[in-house]
Amino acid sequence: MNDLTGNSNPGPASPATTDPSDLDLILQAIHHDPFGVLGLHTLPSGGYVLRVFRPGASSVKVIKTDQPGEGLELTRIHTEGFFEIVLPDAGSAFSYRLVFRYDDGTETEPAADPYSFGTVLGEQDCYYFSEGTHQRAYDVLGAHLKTVDGVTGTAFAVWAPNARRVSVVGDFNNWDGRVNPMRKRVESGIWEIFLPGVNSGHHYKFELVGTHGNLFNKADPFAFFSQHGPSTASITWSLEEYEWGDSDWMERRKTHDLYHKPVSFYEAHLGSWARVPEEGDRFLTYQEMADKLVRYVSEMGYTHLELMPVSEFPFDGSWGYQVGGYFAPTSRFGTPDEFRYLVDKCHQAGIGVVLDWVPAHFPKDPHGLARFDGTGLYEHEDPRRGEHQDWGTLIFNYGRNEVRNFLISNALFWLEKYHIDGLRVDAVASMLYLDYSRKEGQWLPNQHGGRENLEAIHFLRELNRVCYETHPGIMMIAEESTAFGGVSRPVDQGGLGFGFKWNMGWMHDFLQYVSRDPIHRRFHHNEATFSMIYAYHENFVLVLSHDEVVHGKSSMFGKMPGDRWQKFANLRMFYAWMFGHPGKKLLFQGNDLAQIPEWNHNYSVEWHLEDQPDHGGVQKLVRDLNHAYVNEPALHDLDHESGGFEWVDHLDSANSFFAFLRKSRGGDSVLVLINATPIPRLGHRVGVPEMGYYREIVNSDSQIYGGSNIGNMGGVHAENIPWNGRPCSIKVKLPPLAAVFFKLER
Repeated sequence: MNDLTGNSNPGPASPATTDPSDLDLILQAIHHDPFGVLGLHTLPSGGYVLRVFRPGASSVKVIKTDQPGEGLELTRIHTEGFFEIVLPDAGSAFSYRLVFRYDDGTETEPAADPYSFGTVLGEQDCYYFSEGTHQRAYDVLGAHLKTVDGVTGTAFAVWAPNARRVSVVGDFNNWDGRVNPMRKRVESGIWEIFLPGVNSGHHYKFELVGTHGNLFNKADPFAFFSQHGPSTASITWSLEEYEWGDSDWMERRKTHDLYHKPVSFYEAHLGSWARVPEEGDRFLTYQEMADKLVRYVSEMGYTHLELMPVSEFPFDGSWGYQVGGYFAPTSRFGTPDEFRYLVDKCHQAGIGVVLDWVPAHFPKDPHGLARFDGTGLYEHEDPRRGEHQDWGTLIFNYGRNEVRNFLISNALFWLEKYHIDGLRVDAVASMLYLDYSRKEGQWLPNQHGGRENLEAIHFLRELNRVCYETHPGIMMIAEESTAFGGVSRPVDQGGLGFGFKWNMGWMHDFLQYVSRDPIHRRFHHNEATFSMIYAYHENFVLVLSHDEVVHGKSSMFGKMPGDRWQKFANLRMFYAWMFGHPGKKLLFQGNDLAQIPEWNHNYSVEWHLEDQPDHGGVQKLVRDLNHAYVNEPALHDLDHESGGFEWVDHLDSANSFFAFLRKSRGGDSVLVLINATPIPRLGHRVGVPEMGYYREIVNSDSQIYGGSNIGNMGGVHAENIPWNGRPCSIKVKLPPLAAVFFKLER
C-alpha cells in the first residue's frame, strides 16, 4: 500500500478485530470516519476493543481512570503505529488514559484519548450554520479552550465540506496529519475534534486532503490569534481572561444618538502612526498606543478613532485590506488582550473605536481562504464572479449561507468580543455591481439580466439589520463611491441599512476646487456648492482619508496651490470649511499636521513638524475646530437634516465668497464665511437673520495658526440694514484664504 506521498508501508500483522480496509485507510490518513475505527468500541461477541494509531510510537498502555496503576499493554498490529487491545470482560464503556513510549525511551504522561470524546458541535449549531443564521458561529468554530468530562483541552472545528480528510496539526503532534484526523459532521460539512492537553499559545493549522487527493495546510478561518509574515500558523487563545473597564461607556453606547451628536474621526494606520527609531524603527505595541495614540486623539478633540484594518494580514503593503485572519487582531503589535486594552483605554477616555472591515474580497495566499477545501468554497468557482482582476484577490460567494454566516458572525464578533463601536465597510461599490471594473464579457449578469449583485445586496442588508438590532448605538459606515440609492437608509425603507456613508463626491469636488489657483476659482464656483444639492440624500461623513494622500496623489499640503504661505492658508481654510459643512468628519493621520510627503506605510508621521509654527498652527486649528464642532450644537445637531443649513450667499463667484448658516434644533446658529481668494476684504457686508452680537469663534487666519491675524476684534454687532434677503447685516473683515465662524449671542 502507498501513503499520500507515494512511500511504501510495511504490511500489517494479522489484526484481531480491525477490518483490513479500515486499517489501510487509517494508515494512509484518508479514512472518512476515523472515530468509527479509533477509540473504544463494542464487539459483536461482547466486550470492547480499544484501537489507537500513533505514528512513531513503539508501545501504548491503557490505564483506567478509576483504576490507576501499571495499565495494560496494547498489541502492535502494524509497524506504522497501529495498536489494539480486546477487553472481552468489559461490561460497559469506561474512562481511560493512554501512555505512549517511543524508540528513544521517552514516555508521555497519561493523557485522555481524543477518540474517546463525543461530538463537539450540537445539532442546532450545525443546522443554524448551514442555514446562515448562526450569529455566534465564532463560539463553536475555530479553536476553543474548554473542559470536557473533567479533561482540559481545545475543541477544534472547521467547515470544509468537500475535503476527503481534515486533521489538526501543530506543535503538540509534531505537525503530523496522521495523528489527529477529525470527525466529519456530514449534515453541515464541519469537521471537529477535542484534543486533550492543548492549551493557550499552541501553534496549529488544519491539514486537508482535497477532493482530488491533494494534500495541503490551511490556517484556521476562525482563529483568535495568528502569526504574521512568513510564518502563518494559527495560535490557540482564550478570549475569556480579559477584564474590561469600560462598563460605563458600553452602557451609554446603547442610547447613543449619533445622528445628532458630533462625530469626528481620526483615521490611523497602526503600523505607521509612530515608530521607535532608536529600536530599529519598530512598531509601537498596542499597549504603547493605548498611552500615546489615545492621549493624542483625546487632546486633539476627536470623538472617534478609526483604525485601518487590524484583522491579521500577511502583506504589509496591503495596509490590512487583504485579510488573512478575520477573527484575529494582527500580532504585529501584540496579543488579542493587548488590543482589547487599547480599545478599553479609548472608551475610558470617551473615544469611540471604529474598525475598517473588508467583506468584499480576500487574498489568494495558500494558507488562507482561497480554495479552502480544494474547491471554490468561500469564493465563486467562476472567475467572472469570483475574482477581482484589478486587485488580484477573490470575491466572497454571498449566495452561500455559510459564507454569509462567516462574515456576519465576524462583524458581530468585533462588536461583542472587542467592544468595537462600529465598522467602516470597505469597497462596498465593488460588492454592489457585478461589472465593477470589468469589461464586456468579463462578468455574468444576475438572474434578471442586470448588473446588480443581488446576493451581495441581500448580504449587506442582513448584515446591517443584525448588527444594529444586536448592538444598538454602534455605527455601520459604507465606503461607497457610486450613486446607488439608499445606502444609509433603513432596510425596511428599501435601503441597504448602513447608518452612514462616506461622501466621496464632496471629497472629489472640494479637493478639485481648493487645488485650483485662486484666480481661476471664480470659474468653478459650482464645485464648492454642488455638494449641498445632495447633502441630505444620505447620512454623510466628509472624508479626507488615507486614499487621498498616497500613490502619487500628493499630501493635503502638496495639493494646495501657491507659495508656502498660501499653501498653509488654503489648507487651513479648507479644513475650517469642512468643519462648517454638514456631515460628520474624518481626517487621516498626518493631515492635521500638514505633513508634506505623501503617506508611506513604512514610515512614521513626521511628528517633529509639531514644533514648526506653520505646521503646528494647522494642528492647533484642527484641535480648535474639533472642540468648536463638539461644543456648538449648530455645527453638528442637524448634520443630516436640511433644517440645519441655510445659504446666505452662494452666488458671489466673482469674489469666490461663500456664506451659510448652520443651525440646531434648539435655535442656536453659527454663520460660516469663506473667502477663497488671497485678497483681504475689509468691510464686507453679510446678511444675518436677526439683531445681536456675532462673536467670532473660529478664524483660520489667526496668528496662533500661522495666519496674518486679520480679524474682527472678537466679534461684530448687527446693524439694521437689510442684506442678502435678511432683515439685518454685519460688516466684517474677511482675511485672505480664510474661513471665519460667527456665533449669534442674543
